[in-house]
Amino acid sequence: MISLRNLCKTFETANGPIEVLKNISLDIEKGEIFGIIGLSGAGKSTLVRCINLLEKPTSGEVFFDGMNMTALCPKELLRVRQSMGMVFQSFNLLQQRTALRNVCYPLEIARVPKEKARKRAVELLELVGLADKLNAYPSQLSGGQKQRVAIARALATEPKVLLCDEITSALDPNTTRSILELLQNINRTLGVTILIITHEMEVIEQICHRVAVINDGRVVEMGEVKEVFLRPRSETAKQLILPKGGEIQRMTGKRCLRIVFDGNSAFEPIISNMTLECRAVVNILYANTKSIEGKAYGEMLLQLPDDDVSIKRILAYLDDKGIYYREEEINV
Repeated sequence: MISLRNLCKTFETANGPIEVLKNISLDIEKGEIFGIIGLSGAGKSTLVRCINLLEKPTSGEVFFDGMNMTALCPKELLRVRQSMGMVFQSFNLLQQRTALRNVCYPLEIARVPKEKARKRAVELLELVGLADKLNAYPSQLSGGQKQRVAIARALATEPKVLLCDEITSALDPNTTRSILELLQNINRTLGVTILIITHEMEVIEQICHRVAVINDGRVVEMGEVKEVFLRPRSETAKQLILPKGGEIQRMTGKRCLRIVFDGNSAFEPIISNMTLECRAVVNILYANTKSIEGKAYGEMLLQLPDDDVSIKRILAYLDDKGIYYREEEINV
């Protein structure tokens, strides 16, 4: 569906060139929900704008449905862009237009007949749960409702791909969950491929099938979400996934063990049984459960005891139970 090959982007500034994207190569398959995550300034938003060529790459190629977009003339590029919807963090709604007329706007540009455009817009607003807000103006809508209008507008031209740039960053947790559930429904019912740009690992875990982690303009890790969550390899992925907090910060320099339970053991008393059987006391620094692709996972960060004999017993116990663990150096 989308393939990036050695994509680079450099901005020229008064202080000299700034290389924002550095030889990025990745493939996004048709029908999947693909996440791109990184810390602020990693190059995420520049990358998504290069995918639809709102920003022209300095070098490299962008393929969409087998077409090299970087080789298209402006007229052909405009036509192909109609197959790519985009949703922004700031909604970008036209304040003087109602929700209905906002969704109609790209259809007007495409010269779709008025009645056909209105029918399509009504259907999309019903799809996103705003059938009762057709005549509401943006100032009368909540943040979540505005984002739903923006999603409906992005779907107006029946795109094959939906590009979402930090679309939940300005929303509260409950609204974020509802927006992500909406995107999952759109992916399932319409078959639209979705690319999500975010700095929030919770968004990736809830909705994405695969993820690329970027740092300093490079892809530093890529794979299925559950694999990146279970076994983060890059320092950036660890920083995004591993828990943070004051209690953990005080443990800097101590030997800590990150344990992940899959759906079969997420709710079993593994730690209490381990302390009894191994005759060793551990300090639980952090514990959480989460759902990844509909499967429950549990996560714990333990401070290990000081003696090596107890540690060996603990690791042997976890090996016997088939529990994934990894010793982590806590630097937060």
